[in-house]
Amino acid sequence: MPIRTQIWTVGAQPELLKGAQLVSEQLLEDMIVQAPSLLSDDWMLIGRQENTGHGGRIDLLALAPDASLVLIELKRDRTPREVVAQALDYAAWVEKLKAEEIAAIYRRFKAGGDLVADYQARFGSEWSEEAVNQSHQIVIVAAELDASSERIVAYLSESDIAINVLCFQVFQLGDQQLISRAWLRDPVETQLNVVSKPTGTNEPWNGEYYCSFGEGPSRSWEDAVEFGFICGGGGSWYSRTLQLLEPGNRVWVNVPRQGYVGVGQVTGRATSAAEFYVKTQSGIERPVLEAATRANYHPELVNDPEHCEYFVSVQWLHTVPLTQAIRETGLFGNQNTICRPTTPQWRITVERLKEHFQIS
Repeated sequence: MPIRTQIWTVGAQPELLKGAQLVSEQLLEDMIVQAPSLLSDDWMLIGRQENTGHGGRIDLLALAPDASLVLIELKRDRTPREVVAQALDYAAWVEKLKAEEIAAIYRRFKAGGDLVADYQARFGSEWSEEAVNQSHQIVIVAAELDASSERIVAYLSESDIAINVLCFQVFQLGDQQLISRAWLRDPVETQLNVVSKPTGTNEPWNGEYYCSFGEGPSRSWEDAVEFGFICGGGGSWYSRTLQLLEPGNRVWVNVPRQGYVGVGQVTGRATSAAEFYVKTQSGIERPVLEAATRANYHPELVNDPEHCEYFVSVQWLHTVPLTQAIRETGLFGNQNTICRPTTPQWRITVERLKEHFQIS
């Protein structure tokens, strides 16, 4: 169904705002460059109008927190089908970009920019050339998309191609224009496709979930063990994949740069920090932000549903302290809070961890 939004003024006699148009899609591109959060709070723009060497130019290029690439194409004056085909063509070029080529793109986008330093400052994560561009996604920006093109995008997405459409609509309010946005598909699905289909040979998912637990000032592994939870937040990219977990799922927890520290069975669903309670040693239930005091869990964002910390309750089957974390060459790693990898590396990782944790 085509995405359409309607907006009314608030008052005794609500008034429906009339639809409008931007002067040009070039203006929309300029707006995105000046305010990247129009697309997502979670991405870092690194390129604009980049020449692919095959007679085309990518409108915008961004990095996600896990160093995967985001190819962004504006519909412009092309038909919806044309822009989908063009984006897929550009994606074939993006897939082959090396770390040094991506750094060069960033220097052209931001004169004198240092991609490694700026990435680490933006995401608070160490730069790893091995992790760069292990996967990518396609985002098409359009004012509208016809039913046929929606079916094409849906088919590609259901075939594990990470593609989505972001629809912008413009409204007139007096002399001012307002703009709204809506995703064609749930961004969680697209993010999942990005993680599930990296470069290399895939195999059927083994049913085991992976968790990246960002130990530090914002969250504590000791708290997680004591009170039985995993969590993520500070941005929707970090928290929304927690929605994938359901009671009964088994999840293996990795602390980046430390190693694997536990495995547990999920007993609840993703819940915001304001509503998540834990049971203390005395048997009393308390709000997690009062009971878990070894880290802060973004208290300043507690009333912001997009950026606050989210928690999932877990019954631990086996845990180890950070000093005994399992870290071996070849074990699977990823910055996504939750994913269900389909690489042989993940199967091998789970097999090794079962031996270490003595889990059947």
